[in-house]
Amino acid sequence: MLSKRAWMLGLLLPWLVGCSSLRLTYGQGPTLAYWWLDGHVDFSSEQAPRAKAALDEWFSWHRATQLGDYAALLATAQRLAVDNITPAQVCRFNQSVELRLMRAFEPAVAPAAAIVRSLSLAQIRHLDQRYLKGNAEWQGDHLQAAPPDRQAAAMKRWIDRAESFYGPLDEAQRRLVSAGMQPPLYDPQRWLDERRARQQDILRTLRQLHADRADQASTEAALRAMALHMVQSPRADFQAAKERADAAQCALIAQLHNTTTTVQRQRAVKQFKSWEDDVRALAAPVKGSAPLSPGEG
Repeated sequence: MLSKRAWMLGLLLPWLVGCSSLRLTYGQGPTLAYWWLDGHVDFSSEQAPRAKAALDEWFSWHRATQLGDYAALLATAQRLAVDNITPAQVCRFNQSVELRLMRAFEPAVAPAAAIVRSLSLAQIRHLDQRYLKGNAEWQGDHLQAAPPDRQAAAMKRWIDRAESFYGPLDEAQRRLVSAGMQPPLYDPQRWLDERRARQQDILRTLRQLHADRADQASTEAALRAMALHMVQSPRADFQAAKERADAAQCALIAQLHNTTTTVQRQRAVKQFKSWEDDVRALAAPVKGSAPLSPGEG
């Protein structure tokens, strides 16, 4: 499970942030998403065209119905970035992003369920092996053996995200971040344990669906439950720790933002405006084609 992304757009479009061209990356979205999914489950020759068609359909729906709302959210981010902010404002913004991500998941449920129903036990084993590989990579990035190295890596990730909005932080701001991360905003070992537990939940669910030869409705219900658990862990201890970490993160973001200079805030506003412009351009109907209605797809 990933730690909380940097403020605002890092949560909104985590798979686009950091790309040199949001428009180009979004345009390649169906292909990139297919490669990622194929790497996890190794689609068969029968499944591949169905998966590609489902992704094309979802991106068409998303472009036509969701991007205008994302652009409005980015306009809100620009207004917030001009003034001081409170931790409550940051948390509310993050929650609004999570709601949008959940909303975007719903149209994918039916086609995803149809593909899940066709997965073989060999493909589920392939997913298990991919999880093991990903966990080893995550552990190398987040769970260094020496605690000081672990803290330094976490600090670097946090500052890199902040500087993607504001530009270089000065020494006082870096000290503020360092102090705000003591004690750590999140325990990487706890997050790794939760990541593994969620993966086992998914694998158990897929195996059970396969054994039961589950119908479409049951499979859709299982996918919705898995998506909900990505937001609200069924393990109460972890969920409580996550909520504490999220609150501390919101407080640190607000505290750092309120120390930024006019130049730094202008840079953040410019960044959000650039993304807003990209999103509005992507949302515009392609010349010569009719946009989908909200009910299509």
